[in-house]
Amino acid sequence: MSRMRPPRVRRLIQLYVGLVLYGVSASMLLLAGLGVDPWDVLHQGLSRRFGLGVGTWAIIVSGAVLLLWIPPRQRPGFGTLNNALIVGLVIDLMLAIVPPVHFLPAQIVVMLGGVLLNGIATGLYIGAGLGPGPRDGLMTGLAARGHSIRIVRTSIELTVLVTGWLLGGTVGVGTVVYALGIGPIAHVTVPRFRIPLDEPRSASPSEQDEQVHTRPRSQAECIESRV
Repeated sequence: MSRMRPPRVRRLIQLYVGLVLYGVSASMLLLAGLGVDPWDVLHQGLSRRFGLGVGTWAIIVSGAVLLLWIPPRQRPGFGTLNNALIVGLVIDLMLAIVPPVHFLPAQIVVMLGGVLLNGIATGLYIGAGLGPGPRDGLMTGLAARGHSIRIVRTSIELTVLVTGWLLGGTVGVGTVVYALGIGPIAHVTVPRFRIPLDEPRSASPSEQDEQVHTRPRSQAECIESRV
């Protein structure tokens, strides 16, 4: 039986909802003040050392990371470019209109909510299938050259974490909770929100078997199998 193609508008809506929620979740971790994810430790450290907003630095760093896509010959998708811009804009907007949280129980709730929302947002924008984020693409591009994706991811995130901490970024319990929680949450949300690849016509049993073994996997499927 043929499978209906997911409407293009569905992919776009899911992409933008995911990116906006990702920016909101990153802002929640920043506002909680208990530690943020490794990349935002870097963005926060750059902001404290050189000025400009955390979100602005997220956009600048995204642009720099995209330049690192050139050696492994990665190609940005529509979602990649939107990721580089929208997440940073949402972070700066949220930090401008929402005051920091100071009461410890509230900080814990906001921090935990930020980690959970971040995992949901990750599943949404990756599942849309319109291109990986700049940092995701760098990781998968290097891994595709024969390196272990776990080693690549760990090396990259430790590097940005230490660099951001040395620049003045906040490393704390929120950083640890994020590191331990984001994988299990993404393990659930990435396959849950993944929109299947378009299949314009029905295929015979032999063709279906060949497609299973020969078609390239989407980024969502690759991450789903490695989380």
